[in-house]
Amino acid sequence: MKNMKELSGAYPEELAAEMAALSEKPFRAGQVFAWLQKGASFDEMTNLSRELREKLKAAYVDQPVQLLEKRVSQIDDTVKVLYSLRDGNCVEGVIMHYHYGYTLCISTQVGCAMGCRFCASTLEGCVRNLTAAEMLGQIHWANALLKEKNERIGHVVLMGSGEPLANMQEVVRFLKLVSHPQGLNIGIRHISLSTCGLVPRIYEFADEHLPVTLSLSLHAPNDRIRRQLMPIAERYSIRETLEACKYYLRQTGRRLIIEYALVDGVNADRSCAEELSALLRGIQCHVNLIPLNQVPERHLFGVQETQVQAFLNVLEENHISATRRREMGDDIQGACGQLRKRHLEGLA
Repeated sequence: MKNMKELSGAYPEELAAEMAALSEKPFRAGQVFAWLQKGASFDEMTNLSRELREKLKAAYVDQPVQLLEKRVSQIDDTVKVLYSLRDGNCVEGVIMHYHYGYTLCISTQVGCAMGCRFCASTLEGCVRNLTAAEMLGQIHWANALLKEKNERIGHVVLMGSGEPLANMQEVVRFLKLVSHPQGLNIGIRHISLSTCGLVPRIYEFADEHLPVTLSLSLHAPNDRIRRQLMPIAERYSIRETLEACKYYLRQTGRRLIIEYALVDGVNADRSCAEELSALLRGIQCHVNLIPLNQVPERHLFGVQETQVQAFLNVLEENHISATRRREMGDDIQGACGQLRKRHLEGLA
C-alpha cells in the first residue's frame, strides 16, 4: 500500500495548502472539497482539468473505502454492509430505517481493544484506528446504496466496532467534516457517540463543545457486576464515569443515553433494576434496554421478552425514562462485529 494522503479527511484550509503545493489556483480547493464530500472519485470531478485529476491520482488516495458486501434484511429495511480498506482490513456498518429517516451506524476502529465480554467486535482485538476519511467513506457508500430510493443518511451513530474516544483526534475531525455546511451537512445533534467510559477522554471530548448525544455503555448497576462484563470497570468506577458524563451534559446541554444490555443470570433481575434506578435518579438520561445478542464464545446469553418487560416496568415505576431498543437486522447478523468475524473466518 503506497503511503499517500487521504484528501477526503482534509479541512478546506488544508486542501488550499495542498492545491498550492500542486501549483493550482486557490478556488480549486473549494471544488475539490465539494467533490470529496460527495464521495466522488478523482475521475468523476468533471469540472477539474484532466491534468489536475491526474495529479490528484498520482499523489493522493482515491476513495479509501470500498464496498465489499451488503446484506438486506428480509424482516425490515435494515442493510448490513462490510467495507474493505486499503490495507486489506474490513469494517462493518448498518443502515437502519426509522420513521424520521435513515441512520448509519459506523465503525471508528478495526476491531476493538476494550474487551467487553458481550461484544463480538472485541474478540480479535484492535488492529488500528480508522481515519476521518475512512469514517466519511462509510457514509458515502451508504448514500450510494440509498440513491436509488432518492434517500440519504440523515443521522449517524458511532456505535460500530471500536471505542470512538480511543481514536478521539480522528473522530473529532470526522465530526467537524461530516457537519460542515459545504460537506454532508449532517447536523451535529443528529449524531450519537457510544463509549464504554474512558473517563479522561469524556472530559476532553466535552471541552470540544460538539453537542453530539453521548451514549454510555453501562450494562451494570454496580462496579462488581460491571467488572464481570467490562474490563474498563477495573480502571474507572461507575461513580467516576457518571461524574464525567455529568460534566459532558453541563458542557453540551444534551441528555445522556445509558446503554444496558440484559444478560441472563448477570444483570437482569429485579434487584438490578431497582439498583440501576437509584443510581440514575436525578441524572438527565434515558435508558436503552438491549436484549443481548448471544456471544457463545463468552458463554453469555440473552433474556426472555418477559424479563425485558419486567426490568423496564421497574425503571418506569421509579420514574426513569427507558425504552426497549428495537431489534433490527436479526437475519443478517446485524449486531456489531458479527459479519466481520464471519468474514475473517471465511464463513461470510
